[in-house]
Amino acid sequence: MQHPFISDLSAKSTEDLQKTLTDLTGKLNFAYRMQNQPMIQQIQLAITSYKEEYNKRMDALYNKQNIQNQIKISKES
Repeated sequence: MQHPFISDLSAKSTEDLQKTLTDLTGKLNFAYRMQNQPMIQQIQLAITSYKEEYNKRMDALYNKQNIQNQIKISKES
């Protein structure tokens, strides 16, 4: 589920997404220490939105590189 106030993240760079995720994670840790449940829920929604966009980009990069999913292990005689 995406945060309702976060619009299109496709304009952000991958580095910006990573930086924001790091920042949000720090804020989430603070919210847990303060035991502020509403803040925890809002930050978790924001993190989910950013992670979805980041994962979408990483999947596209993975598919673009055409990496094989199989690992070949051969026994040398």
